[in-house]
Amino acid sequence: MNDFFRRFSHCASERLGSPWAFVVAITVVIVWALMGPAAMYSETWQLLINTGTTIVTFLMVFIIQNTQNHDSRALHLKLDELIHAVESARDDLVDIENASEDEQAAHLQEFEDIRRSANGTAALPGR
Repeated sequence: MNDFFRRFSHCASERLGSPWAFVVAITVVIVWALMGPAAMYSETWQLLINTGTTIVTFLMVFIIQNTQNHDSRALHLKLDELIHAVESARDDLVDIENASEDEQAAHLQEFEDIRRSANGTAALPGR
């Protein structure tokens, strides 16, 4: 089930994020707007677009979140591999995405201090 949804989400996000999907969405809105006078701008006419966009938005949230989680996990694995492969890298950064906000803030401050260093040759902390 998980693998099916991952593959479906990936495929859907690629197709629904394409320029053609945008053209289809714009076309739907234009057709809906052009139908306004014929429908006398009724509540049903308004409800049609409101319901349609709500349903699409609701479903897209899950597709986008699944795709983003998958991509984020893959990126973290790649970075963890690079940290692991570089002998001088600090291993405490391998799982930093699971660290507390305070721990992440402390590491962020360390790297901001390095960027602010006047000559830019300061060694990374912990080395």
